[in-house]
Amino acid sequence: MIESDKTRAAVDRRLMDTVGVEPAAASSSELMRAIALLARERLARRWVAAQAAERGRRRVYYLSMEFLIGRTLGNALAALELRSPAVDAAAAHARRLEEIEEHERDAALGNGGLGRLAACFLDSMATLGIPSFGYGIRYEYGMFEQVIVNGRQVEFPDPWLENGTPWEFPREAVHYPVHFGGWVEHHGERAVWRPAGAVNAKACDMVVPGHGTEKVSTLRLWRAAAPSHIDLHAFNAGDYARAAEVKNAFENISWVLYPNDSTPAGRELRLRQEYFFTSASIQDILARHMEEHGTFANLADKVAIHLNDTHPAIGVAELMRVLHDEQGMPWAEAWALTQRVFSYTNHTLMPEALETWSVGLIQHVLPRHMEIIFRINQELIDFASARRPGDFELMRRISLIDENGERRVRMAHLSVVGSHKVNGVSALHSDLLRQTIFADFAQLWPNRFTNKTNGVTPRRWLAQANPPLARLLDDTLSSAWRVDLDRLAELRAHASRRVFRDAFAAAKRANKQRLAAMIERLAGVKVDPTSLFDVQVKRIHEYKRQLLNLLQVIARYQAIVAAPHAEWVPRTVIFAGKAASSYHMAKQIIRLVHDVGQVVNSDKRVGDRLKVVFLPNYGVSLAEVIMPGADLSEQISTAGTEASGTGNMKLALNGALTIGTDDGANIEIREHVGDANIFIFGLRAPEVNRLRASGYQPMQHYESDQRIRAALDAIAHGSFSVGEPDRYRGLVDSLLWGGDHYLLLADFASYVEAQQRVDALFRDPDAWTTKAIANVAGMGAFSSDRTIREYATEIWGVEPRAGGA
Repeated sequence: MIESDKTRAAVDRRLMDTVGVEPAAASSSELMRAIALLARERLARRWVAAQAAERGRRRVYYLSMEFLIGRTLGNALAALELRSPAVDAAAAHARRLEEIEEHERDAALGNGGLGRLAACFLDSMATLGIPSFGYGIRYEYGMFEQVIVNGRQVEFPDPWLENGTPWEFPREAVHYPVHFGGWVEHHGERAVWRPAGAVNAKACDMVVPGHGTEKVSTLRLWRAAAPSHIDLHAFNAGDYARAAEVKNAFENISWVLYPNDSTPAGRELRLRQEYFFTSASIQDILARHMEEHGTFANLADKVAIHLNDTHPAIGVAELMRVLHDEQGMPWAEAWALTQRVFSYTNHTLMPEALETWSVGLIQHVLPRHMEIIFRINQELIDFASARRPGDFELMRRISLIDENGERRVRMAHLSVVGSHKVNGVSALHSDLLRQTIFADFAQLWPNRFTNKTNGVTPRRWLAQANPPLARLLDDTLSSAWRVDLDRLAELRAHASRRVFRDAFAAAKRANKQRLAAMIERLAGVKVDPTSLFDVQVKRIHEYKRQLLNLLQVIARYQAIVAAPHAEWVPRTVIFAGKAASSYHMAKQIIRLVHDVGQVVNSDKRVGDRLKVVFLPNYGVSLAEVIMPGADLSEQISTAGTEASGTGNMKLALNGALTIGTDDGANIEIREHVGDANIFIFGLRAPEVNRLRASGYQPMQHYESDQRIRAALDAIAHGSFSVGEPDRYRGLVDSLLWGGDHYLLLADFASYVEAQQRVDALFRDPDAWTTKAIANVAGMGAFSSDRTIREYATEIWGVEPRAGGA
């Protein structure tokens, strides 16, 4: 029996035996479940084989608050080489596989670049055959589902698990107590933590398959469970709220990603979340190590724990607590092991974004850990004092405790001190880490700091997201590019061939038609697929400067109205992204996008020459449609603020040209695709610093540039908020009177000039296509496989297996 026939029969058996439906009557969602169950069984076999093969080997443990994995079915079918048989199985039920895949919900396990990076990394670890686990939280409701109501972001729970998921493997035998509160007793040199309560951490696994290999990685997620489910006595007495109170008080730890931290209760819940998954993960790591090796003496030889940002930084104190307090290991020996085990990736240069916790809160929630942090800090100060005696300013800057105002623990400092390697995520970011926020540490330990530029997996972000282009690459290069992205460089030799350029342009056209259909379905706006699709999709934040983009859009709109008969390049401006629930300014930017869109899209003088749309609830599956359809990639953060970015890589990989500042990985993208194939504008990081130091006056730009003045006046005077003219007064005032912290007005003229260059190039479709090909050809260096090889060999001490074999 050929593979397609076997797959079709296997799907029908699962429909009958597991889903419980007559195959001929199966719905698309039931077919999705049956196909997923078939893939799940094969993944399970690979997982069991991998665990046996990896026993006793050095493993990498990647701790992250987020893993934004998106949908699993398409990726699993590709890795298992089941996609073609699954297409035939769907056709036997008069369905398209793409339609069936739409019935899988995105896993709500992350929000932005941090979580998507972690997901790409697990894919690459599996593909490269690196023994690895990712550790995180099994959020029941994710961050939130974004719904737009009258232009405003409204947050609702994202119940992605309400109908279960076929990809989860509950590990009933794997559970650990995680303790909180209480007090500490000291008996001589020995400390004993007497916690006030505990929550049970239960493991649920998801298998991440490698491509071109049988290897897999494991994503182990922790679910919080109360020690006892309900107070039965209270329930029987009719006090149902109190009966469930204890259960909810414990289990809310794994309900929501990033609960609102604007209240004391919200801040405490966040700290509990971070300790919950970090403690459970370390307990699991140590239990596995002891079962395989029987001693902690070789812990650093067999275990590499990586901190993806500071959310799991409390793990430094937790490992010390376990080794020193529970295992009786001498402090110095435990500390030496801890530093060899941990490594840390920093993801931000902005001091205000570096995580800190009040000393009082940590003392309340984790009293023993606070004592350990104090001791680590004292040894740090002693170490630095011996090298720079009398330099009290240095001691103040490097201290793990910020003494200004309320005493706070600097979690990034703890991560640096407790790790043997610290990396940034782009060349510029890593240089600035050494020069700015970690300058003192870099002087103390110059060899501790390194760079690992981010990357993205081509399996998800090209092969899966962009079938038309993937087929063209297969026909041109063979399918080897999926596991060797450097092969894309060979496209440069094909860019001069008219037949290849035409095929490339046809693939982009098909993707834009798909995106246009999605825009009409989600936003209710009909757009022209032949217009320039100008895309800015990312978390909404002032430093990412969606507002700069919007100011340029308003200036363009006003120019079209002033000269309606000019030959304007038709443009569709596409925004998407979530604002943190307590971030008022970001929410105002979303609302302004909608208000501007309403005015522009309904103005008959403009017609199809300009459309503005906001696509709600941005996530992986939405991105998989947007990225392939984009012509222009907006990467316009203030220079020196974006650590790296990965959206810039995904968009360029799919043939979008970048308009951006010399910031983050934009610099390295420019170096790889060539200056002629990217639109760079604005101040560079040193110029930003000089401008701020000289006393930046944004009002000067308002007074001297009529376009800025007209755009801001239109916002301030209610042109886009009829009936509520002061709706955006605070937003405008933040630019003119609040210092314009992210220098939107300083970069505006340069940005508009770059947009004019974009228009000029887009008028020549063949020239645009040639440069788009150059972008794809230059993206080999931005594979997450390259990034993970560097982590493995230079930080984790693990040798990737060639080709993932």
